[in-house]
Amino acid sequence: QVALLDIDICGPSIPKMMGLEGEQVHQSGSGWSPVYVEENLGVMSVGFLLSSPDDAVIWRGPKKNGLIKQFLRDVDWGEIDYLIIDTPPGTSDEHLSIVQYLSATHIDGAVIITTPQEVSLQDVRKEINFCHKVKLPIIGVVENMSGFICPKCKNESQIFPPTTGGAEKMCQNLNVSLLGKVPLDPQIGKSCDKGQSFLSEAPESPATLSYRNIIQRIQEYCDQRHFQEEKII
Repeated sequence: QVALLDIDICGPSIPKMMGLEGEQVHQSGSGWSPVYVEENLGVMSVGFLLSSPDDAVIWRGPKKNGLIKQFLRDVDWGEIDYLIIDTPPGTSDEHLSIVQYLSATHIDGAVIITTPQEVSLQDVRKEINFCHKVKLPIIGVVENMSGFICPKCKNESQIFPPTTGGAEKMCQNLNVSLLGKVPLDPQIGKSCDKGQSFLSEAPESPATLSYRNIIQRIQEYCDQRHFQEEKII
């Protein structure tokens, strides 16, 4: 049972990517009901509260924080195994709020996404530093857009060359796990635009294999962390 919470308040893209654009949030006696993609996958986003997908959310920090708190307090998720929180880029109000509000829940950790270029790695180093400062465990780093594998000849090209060693070198320097590298695949963008599952649409893609390996590593990390906590208790 998985819950997906979108706290990218100013750029809520999760409804479109999950094929839920135009859906509405319903109020029940136990709170807001998530919008379900599958029976075991519920989603909540500010995108469901807008009258149009093109509406701009122009809010200061306190209003953003209030909505995030409401999402955590008033949404009837039911019994869930995983709560996945999609955050905007950077280290802004949303990140501070979610870490603060969930501080007593022993968050498993953060998955940090980068691309191979140094201009992206500079920002990601700040993200890693932020996690250390707020004592948020880091599950690992994923390198997105990591090369392009030609579907015909199977040769790999570096569209965004890792001039400073990419995520792999950064993870070695900062002693952080590299969860995997996801190669470029135009079908990923098409699937997101259509609200379809890329893993179902392109099961043989090298990117699908990479995604599955990353998911497995995250699950293993969480299982190990929970096992250690049970031993301590």
